[in-house]
Amino acid sequence: MSDEKRKPTPEEKAAAAAEARAKAEALRKLREQEAQVSQEASPVEASQEPQEKASAPEAKPVSEMTPEEKAAAKKAAAAEAIAKAKAAKEAKEAAEAEAPVAEQQSEAVATSAKPVSEMTPEEKAAAKKAAAAEALAKAKAAKEAKEAAENGANSASDADAKAKAAAAAKAKAAAAAAAKAKAAREAGGDESGDDDAKAKAAAAAKAKAAAAAAAKAKAAQATGDETPAEEAPKAPSKNQPYLDKYVSRISEAFGQEVIEASYINELSKEVPTLTIQNERWHQVAQFLRDDEQLSFEYLSDLHGVDYEDRLEVYYHFYSYKNRQSLAVKVKTSREESKVASVMDLWHGANWNERETFDLLGIHFPGHKDLRRILLPDDWVGYPLRKDYVQYDEEV
Repeated sequence: MSDEKRKPTPEEKAAAAAEARAKAEALRKLREQEAQVSQEASPVEASQEPQEKASAPEAKPVSEMTPEEKAAAKKAAAAEAIAKAKAAKEAKEAAEAEAPVAEQQSEAVATSAKPVSEMTPEEKAAAKKAAAAEALAKAKAAKEAKEAAENGANSASDADAKAKAAAAAKAKAAAAAAAKAKAAREAGGDESGDDDAKAKAAAAAKAKAAAAAAAKAKAAQATGDETPAEEAPKAPSKNQPYLDKYVSRISEAFGQEVIEASYINELSKEVPTLTIQNERWHQVAQFLRDDEQLSFEYLSDLHGVDYEDRLEVYYHFYSYKNRQSLAVKVKTSREESKVASVMDLWHGANWNERETFDLLGIHFPGHKDLRRILLPDDWVGYPLRKDYVQYDEEV
């Protein structure tokens, strides 16, 4: 039989147990000696401590220290903290170094212990007590580990619960803020809607009152029973002096009858406007250009208009010398529509008169080349007249 499979003899077992007991006893004595040394050293340290305290000067309050004393105290506190940290580190390292040795010794004692059958009653009781103590220590360690795990789980669950509660509160606050903003917008919209409705109602009431007043004034004029209230006079236009000047100059040259109407066109930038007799138009036009006080050397616009009962030609002049404007209208009938050409006075009237002839059928006697400018010569009718009917339906 090999040495590995051979069982130890009782003598070998007894020798191993005796050796283990000897080692345990030596370890116990070593620990007792260390404890005794520490007890003897403590009175000495205690006796030295009062001396150190006595030798140490009484610390001043920080408020009474000089800057040098504050710096020295700060430096001493830092050194003391470093020394304490170093001592704690050394104690921890010594404990960690002793732990494996003690564990190995206990394991050696445990492995080299006698079998239960060979133990004396005292040894059995000691082994049972040691086993109970070990089991109690393991149970205590397991309980502490379980409680730590539960505490960790509880703390984690509490953290999760707190995070969820915070998120819910945040979402609730955001929803409340959104609802409040929406209510404010709706309230603002309602208010604006109410304001619009009020403004419309006020405008309608004002228009209704004006219509009623006009109807009442008209009825009073028809019956002659009451005299209508006079309207407040309007402020004169800034261009009224220019209109008076034009009327005065033309009336002096041709008589008042040549001017059929004169007014300020409020719908067109308050331009002074004249309506001139058709038969005298060319003479008046030349006067507008050549008179030194008028000097309308530029024709900026010329076009025709169909009013169903008549046709009109509209002219717009500008004087660069006086920086003034003037509008002139000349009427003609629909049946024999003709207005004297001013192409000889303002060459820019050439194409404008041709376009007016092409689309409205107004003839301009005196024009040197009066023919269609947009439509072919064989086109039937004038497209801008209100009674125009297309001749060729397939076009």
